Amino acid sequence: MKVVLFCGGLGTRIREYPEPVPKPMITIGYRPILWHVMKYYAHYGHTDFILCLGYRADVVKNYFLHYDECTSNDFVLSHGGKKVQLLHSDIDDWNITFVDTGIQACVGQRLKAVEPYLEGEPVFLANYSDGLTDLPLDLYLDHFLARDRIGAFLAVPPPYSSHIVSFQDDVVESVQPIHSSGLWINGGFFAFRRAIFDYLEPGEELVEQPFERLIAAGQLLGYKYRGYWTCMDTFKDRQILEELWNRGNAPWEVWKRPRLAAAINGR
Repeated sequence: MKVVLFCGGLGTRIREYPEPVPKPMITIGYRPILWHVMKYYAHYGHTDFILCLGYRADVVKNYFLHYDECTSNDFVLSHGGKKVQLLHSDIDDWNITFVDTGIQACVGQRLKAVEPYLEGEPVFLANYSDGLTDLPLDLYLDHFLARDRIGAFLAVPPPYSSHIVSFQDDVVESVQPIHSSGLWINGGFFAFRRAIFDYLEPGEELVEQPFERLIAAGQLLGYKYRGYWTCMDTFKDRQILEELWNRGNAPWEVWKRPRLAAAINGR
């Protein structure tokens, strides 16, 4: 399936980052979070990407035009540095389409702009490009494909430390952590049938009017998941993700699991 990635946002809530880049290009370890999202999908066999560009599109284009496989892969250097033999490759089988969808465009407009590049695709995936998860994507897609619905999104409990307060007039009745409140939020991992474009009008935000129409028609699924999920909304979020990566304990790096299992089994 093709994967549509929205990566043209300004990232205004991460002002502390030293460079003016689109939020998906903010790094975790050696690579931008956009790369981590793409590696996740590629692990499940989805390597045909459509990047919806906007703010600083040049940063995204130049990153992949000058991509250095050696940065995140083992390699052998020989002939006085003249020959490099990669032992592993990240993006050799990736197909990436770069589409300028406008600097100020909302997510719905960006999706509408890449509709021609989804011609012939009965089902496709989409992502905000700033969230990470260890969700078994194949199980999620099996669930979606088995249902006669147009759209689905990953639903996760709120990860934040805020509290929900209930009142009777001005008297507090309860205070409870938001993550144990029973609420669910949109985790940003979407699956759509092409019919989504029948519900999306020009200029509309994806999760507002189009989702309202899908809900009214009983055509929207929420896939509940209580496993690992996080979103890089703030600089603090980025620091937490960086720390997990530095410790070698990044739950979203599902692509490393087969290699680790093979090593344990002596293969």
